[in-house]
Amino acid sequence: MIVAHYPEACSESLADGLALAGDGLVAMAELHADSPALTEADLVIVELGDQPMRRLREVARIGEQVGLPVLVVARPDQVVLMEGVGGVTDFMVSPVHPAELRLRIGRLVRPVTGEEILRFKDLELNPLNYQATLAGKPVDLTYMEYELLRFLVENPVRVWSREQLLSRVWGYDYYGGARTVDVHVRRLRAKLGEERSSWISTVRSVGYRFG
Repeated sequence: MIVAHYPEACSESLADGLALAGDGLVAMAELHADSPALTEADLVIVELGDQPMRRLREVARIGEQVGLPVLVVARPDQVVLMEGVGGVTDFMVSPVHPAELRLRIGRLVRPVTGEEILRFKDLELNPLNYQATLAGKPVDLTYMEYELLRFLVENPVRVWSREQLLSRVWGYDYYGGARTVDVHVRRLRAKLGEERSSWISTVRSVGYRFG
């Protein structure tokens, strides 16, 4: 099920894209982090509309309390408002192209597979529920922090440039550029803790290496 959070009226381009997004779409005029519908949701789509800051605050609450991936649809002039806002997994700049929307949704809503738990020393990553633990204790990671750490654990030793990480983890030429990678690496190091932060090393003028 996909839960879409609209402003007062969904933009025409988003409405067209959602019409082609597939079955199981639930549209709501207002959506809150404590909404019962979120217990059945796979993805939240939030269009900032004419109340961008209000909706970004709700996005942060959804990311913090529910942990679902959140796809934000923003006008070009609203993109800068998302900087530093938690809970935004991915975003699109309106007008929405239906084919791009389908690709983004397909990437964020992944089918459950029989993937095994990934391990590195006392770190465990469970691909089935997107949970991370260190020495048996849960680590609170955002969706993209988990995806970046998962990629690094699966591809250790070699050095990855920021551009390569953007392409492999985010899957497209992300609007935020290389700084996005730096921000996520910094957050991951902080959450891994002082003793384990060195697992992600910086290779000057190149990028990052794990392990």
